[in-house]
Amino acid sequence: MKLGLIAGNGRFPFLVLDAARALGHEVTIVAVKEEAFADLEAAAAGPPPAAVHWISLGQLGKCLEIFAGAGVAHAVMAGQVKHTKIFGGVVPDLTLLSVLTRLRSRNTDALIAAVADVMRDHGVTLLDSTEFLRPLLAAPGVMTTRAPSEEEQRDFAFGYQMADVIAGLDIGQTIAVKHQAVVAVEAMEGTDEVIARAGALAGSGVAIVKVAKPGQDMRFDVPVVGLATIQAMRAAGATALSVDAGRALIFDRDALLAAANEAGMTIVGREIA
Repeated sequence: MKLGLIAGNGRFPFLVLDAARALGHEVTIVAVKEEAFADLEAAAAGPPPAAVHWISLGQLGKCLEIFAGAGVAHAVMAGQVKHTKIFGGVVPDLTLLSVLTRLRSRNTDALIAAVADVMRDHGVTLLDSTEFLRPLLAAPGVMTTRAPSEEEQRDFAFGYQMADVIAGLDIGQTIAVKHQAVVAVEAMEGTDEVIARAGALAGSGVAIVKVAKPGQDMRFDVPVVGLATIQAMRAAGATALSVDAGRALIFDRDALLAAANEAGMTIVGREIA
């Protein structure tokens, strides 16, 4: 299969690239120059080599032209594009402008779903972003040496009610809870900043709840945690983390769990019915 990879921030694109090439797919990378890491070029050199095309955020038409030229009929979005970009720094081309003028709101779901529709109209099907990374999806149950305490279990149960509502409104996917009170809520700033703010507000003992959206579209905006998440929690004094099993990706799992165990943290995968 000729696969298109739309690369944003972080290590996510590298993992997808490696997995896709291991399965024998020919990969064409469209890298967002404002977000993607520069060393993506070196990773794409192979073997086998993958073509890398750098475009600015907003050049949807150029992205589609590149994929058409490469014979790409399936693509994956991998990596973060900061939500705050919608307030400036994006110069939409005519293709993206046609998308934006039809939107009633510019939240993540509406914007990227509309982009996916335009891609489909141009013969490119957007695959689940986890298509090549199934082994990295969070497992159900306790993943660390330590299980949650009774207090942490109460915070998780309370947090799920709040986080599911916030995620359903496309506000954010992470909240911080302590003693069954919401300490901090994610909007556009990102998980690590929410964790830091929670530590500053409530001190140690905060539980972090990160959820998928109800009916999560796995093509984009899938929750991701990594070693940096644990480092942020440690700095903030947070002791517990919950992610949704099968709907959140865990990067650098062995290192992440080792760091969490060393810090005495607990990590659980919530089972979704």
